[in-house]
Amino acid sequence: MSKKLSSLIIFLIALLIGIGANKNCYADEVASLSTAPEVPAALSRAGGANVTVELETVEKKGTLADGVEYTFWTFNGTVPGPFARVKEGDTVTFNLKNSKNSKNIHSIDIHAVNGPGGGAKASQTPPGGKTAFQFKALNPGIYIYHCASSHIPTHIANGMYGLLLVEPADGLPKVDKEYYVMQGDFYTKGKTGEKGLQAFDVDKARAEQPTYVKFNAMATPGNLKANVGEIVRLYVGNGGPNMTSAFHVIGEIFDTVYQLGAVGSETAKNVQTTVIPPGAAAIVEFKVDVPGAYILVDHAIFRAIDKGAVGILEVTGNENPAVFKPLKAGTADSGH
Repeated sequence: MSKKLSSLIIFLIALLIGIGANKNCYADEVASLSTAPEVPAALSRAGGANVTVELETVEKKGTLADGVEYTFWTFNGTVPGPFARVKEGDTVTFNLKNSKNSKNIHSIDIHAVNGPGGGAKASQTPPGGKTAFQFKALNPGIYIYHCASSHIPTHIANGMYGLLLVEPADGLPKVDKEYYVMQGDFYTKGKTGEKGLQAFDVDKARAEQPTYVKFNAMATPGNLKANVGEIVRLYVGNGGPNMTSAFHVIGEIFDTVYQLGAVGSETAKNVQTTVIPPGAAAIVEFKVDVPGAYILVDHAIFRAIDKGAVGILEVTGNENPAVFKPLKAGTADSGH
């Protein structure tokens, strides 16, 4: 084989490898979405892809509490809306559709967006309509999105919020389990526990007196599972509209907290309870050492015990008496 032909072959191989790498890094793709409490798999690619996110706003009846129905305003029919995962440096095309059966205009304000209204100005979508905008994912972190159509507090109070993760360029540290938990406060005409279809009470909302405070409102997050020895990461959002969350897992200490969802900033260590304001989120990580049921709560504790801000993480595996062992069984139910 001539030296000239060999050089040409090497050049062509390098060109093909380059095209393939470019395609992997900058391919057009549809963003991974998941329904709470599930989280899409970590992204193994580099940033810089052209990513499409598609959501639909839907107004639908659902269960708020045992025997209590409520007409939720939703993204993709769930409260919270889907969890979306993109990468730092991605160009995101966001498409919003409003169901033809909706009675209201809806939109979206994504806190990861650098642009007017976080996209709200570009996405005011009438029933049966479609809108779109594009943004660059510049800042890594976990971000709230919510509806921003008038009357904005009412749209949020009816359940229109969710989380979008902008993974950092180098990704997040590997963990064994990831879950999506989002708190919201709800305001009904009836008292807490009053059965039947309940209407939204704007006066209670303005007075900041919630009837219910819920995690993953349309489905209490009771199917969080882990094994002894695993590291669990929770993406915890607070849709509000009013209450600040004092997020706590009974029987665990957060080894690492990305406070206010800031990835790339210094993390907090050995945290018992982390504060999450309305319209914010946090990432908490902890290793589970002992089997049992671990209760997720808002430690403004009346909200957990009386208004519903409760979830369960079920941990299975061998006992670990070096870390924890009962010495004498109690004779009554114990609380926290």
